[in-house]
Amino acid sequence: MGLRVLAAMSGGVDSATAAARAVDAGHEVTGVHLALSQNPQSYRTGARGCCTLEDARDARRAADVIGIPFYVWDMANRFKRDVVDDFVAEYAAGRTPNPCLRCNEKIKFEAVLDRALALGFDAVCTGHYARIGDDGTLMRAADDGKDQSYVLAVLTSDQIGHAMFPLGDTPKARVREEARDRGLLVADKPDSHDVCFIADGDTQGFLARQLGTAPGKIVDADGTVLGGHDGAYGFTVGQRKGLRLDRPAPDGNPRYVLSIEPVSNTVTVGPAAALAVSEITAVRPVWTGCQPPLSPVQCSVQLRAHGEVYPCTAWLAGDELVIRLRAPARSVAAGQAAVLYDGDTVLGSGTITSTVSAAPNLPVPVEVPVQLPGPGRFWARLGVEVHGGDDPHVGRCHEGARVMRILPGVKENQVSRMRPDH
Repeated sequence: MGLRVLAAMSGGVDSATAAARAVDAGHEVTGVHLALSQNPQSYRTGARGCCTLEDARDARRAADVIGIPFYVWDMANRFKRDVVDDFVAEYAAGRTPNPCLRCNEKIKFEAVLDRALALGFDAVCTGHYARIGDDGTLMRAADDGKDQSYVLAVLTSDQIGHAMFPLGDTPKARVREEARDRGLLVADKPDSHDVCFIADGDTQGFLARQLGTAPGKIVDADGTVLGGHDGAYGFTVGQRKGLRLDRPAPDGNPRYVLSIEPVSNTVTVGPAAALAVSEITAVRPVWTGCQPPLSPVQCSVQLRAHGEVYPCTAWLAGDELVIRLRAPARSVAAGQAAVLYDGDTVLGSGTITSTVSAAPNLPVPVEVPVQLPGPGRFWARLGVEVHGGDDPHVGRCHEGARVMRILPGVKENQVSRMRPDH
């Protein structure tokens, strides 16, 4: 006997075809369109945006063709609070968020799934390109170019247990062919791109309207002022275009955004080599495909949607996830997700908060903070070896400068040549 399935129907070809497949599989399917826009006239321009009245009508017509009941759920206020406002706040804090990931976490697989289960449904069906393994783990889609497991990696194993992704084993071109064969009018409808609630694609303009103008400096690694900006929120780590610098680099090579400091409203730029990182720290880890590991795990990590995959070693340090890369990654931005994989299987994910540079011989501050167990902060001058490098409790923070970070387990009296932070 089939399940009672709630099919989330956006008005596009993927969700409509997924709902039809759920019916073919013998499930009792009900379609629901999520009204996410407080101004539904403004969220689609061609292939950009979503959530318009046009999308709602397309979803309803698809449900009629499939032959399933159809409803519209108004979630505009929650979408604004949990996705749009979060997006703005993250940029204001100097981070680069992924709103699709947040929408999956907070809307489609928290608000919608919770309501569906309360109404007696067994599962939520979506048009995401991902697979669920026989053991209930989240896996990459068969079509690498459309794989969306990265933006689903924030889901818990319980949420995955109530999810259905009928398109995970099918290439996108075949999905469109199937939709035509089924008589679905959305078969050739363009996919939505970019940030769905910024219909014109101008993220910087959207943020400026939300946050206002906040002039600040663009500097290089030694603090030399190279230019100015109207808001640090308009930049992301790795950005090269749109910097409007007053002078070129001495070697003539492009400069890139290395860091964003929202408190001082300063953007630091430098050479491409300075973007390389060897270690990543992430918070709020979610273990989708395994239990929290008790020891380091050899796996791979993906750092942006459709981005490169890097072999790594990952382990938990208290509430934080630490990821050490075997080869440096570039342009790793705080606020993005770090998703761990074992082959095609998602192990877990976390939100990136900081990185350790892999670039040698780069200018670093005269003094670097060192964390010690218990209250207080201490500082070590460059060139000082804080503790023996063979001690497993010690980890390097700026390896080239031989400044080390003390990890939990090291006593204050083990640290030499230190002075209190004044």
